[in-house]
Amino acid sequence: MSAIRLLVLGAVRMHGRAHGYQVRNDLEYWGAHEWSNAKPGSIYHALKQMAKQGLLHAHEVAPSTAGGPPRTEYELTGQGTEEYFRLLREALVTYDQRGDVKTAAVGFVVDLPRAEAVALLKERTLRIEQWRASVLEHYVPEEGPGQLGHIGEIMNMWVHTADSEAEWTRGLIERIEGGAYTFADEGDPFVGVLAEGEENPYATGERHPGDDH
Repeated sequence: MSAIRLLVLGAVRMHGRAHGYQVRNDLEYWGAHEWSNAKPGSIYHALKQMAKQGLLHAHEVAPSTAGGPPRTEYELTGQGTEEYFRLLREALVTYDQRGDVKTAAVGFVVDLPRAEAVALLKERTLRIEQWRASVLEHYVPEEGPGQLGHIGEIMNMWVHTADSEAEWTRGLIERIEGGAYTFADEGDPFVGVLAEGEENPYATGERHPGDDH
């Protein structure tokens, strides 16, 4: 799975309707350009592509009174909403060592009901344990990574990473079951996007042709 689709759909959904530069600004505010492939070109391409696929509805809006070309605002369609939640659920249970998809999923986890989030995270823990067991079919930690030469250090890293991930996931489950955070239909959600016109302290400041569309 590519994190960019989940990130873009989630950002548009938070606003209801958003133009491309707003989406880019949100993703930079979240630092997604550092931990994923959410670069300006990828963001604008994803918006246009998902509009063609029927996941987003593109609204042409009038230019501002200050001038400039008209901008396109995007809104999730019914199909886009289904795709967003499908990607989110898949990302929460999938374990493949990559951090971008997992990070995006955690950022949107409160869009789900609390009980479902817990169930998906428990499934994730189970899959981590299954993945770890498959590594141990070829590598025995007690014998040390040297048993496979320096290549054993790769498996050593995998096992340690899986153990750390499982421990963190169990802690998150415990916090959620203990009442932490506001989940879907529980009240006002945490606002994780910038208000219109609010300065982004994490913006790269790099111009891109898609910024004006």
